[in-house]
Amino acid sequence: MPQKETVKKMFNEISGRYDFLNHFLSLGIDRLWRKRLVREMIQGKPEHVLDLATGTADLAIELLGQSQIRITGVDISEKMLAVGKEKIAKAGLSSSIDLISGDAENLQFSDKTFDAAMIAFGVRNFENLDKGISEMKRVLTKNGKVMILEFSHPASFPIKQVYGVYSRFIIPLMGRLISSHPSAYRYLPETVAAFPSGEAFLNIMQQAGFKDCRRISLSGGIASIYIGTKPD
Repeated sequence: MPQKETVKKMFNEISGRYDFLNHFLSLGIDRLWRKRLVREMIQGKPEHVLDLATGTADLAIELLGQSQIRITGVDISEKMLAVGKEKIAKAGLSSSIDLISGDAENLQFSDKTFDAAMIAFGVRNFENLDKGISEMKRVLTKNGKVMILEFSHPASFPIKQVYGVYSRFIIPLMGRLISSHPSAYRYLPETVAAFPSGEAFLNIMQQAGFKDCRRISLSGGIASIYIGTKPD
């Protein structure tokens, strides 16, 4: 798994162009994926949601556009959080979203603090995946939901082949041309390729103690939303 300090340094360095490159390199589809997670989240009518690896707060802002709740966002990158705070203030949402510097694998919150937790494109950056998943469970109340949006491994032709070429060659090339930190966009396909997806990730959630675990496949399997419930 990635080393924590390396990940923190990388995201601090790309924070200024992160949103642009994220939407550009995904052709804007990442916005649709977040909207789908939000639709799932609001069905449970949570009151206090934890947004891990919140980054520039895209997912938190999307959720608040659909539901009047309280959100606490956590990220290890101070510069990403600074961008997020500017966006939140500009949207007039500062009273509903708190952004805090913190480590997802060592959360500063008491047990059973939140009734839902979400994370978009962040779990593959955990240094200790099992510990990060366990921490999410610890801070959830009984029957609290966790929703995890992450890239996965498409299996069907031709999506598998097209996505393989795009992620392995096009994303690093565009990152090198546009970004001042090209290694960050080599890092993306490398971590996606190494990350367990599908049933393998659902098994990790189940081993951590989540029940009723299921997966929603997005865009032919390019990404997935993993959902689980804390039983007690």
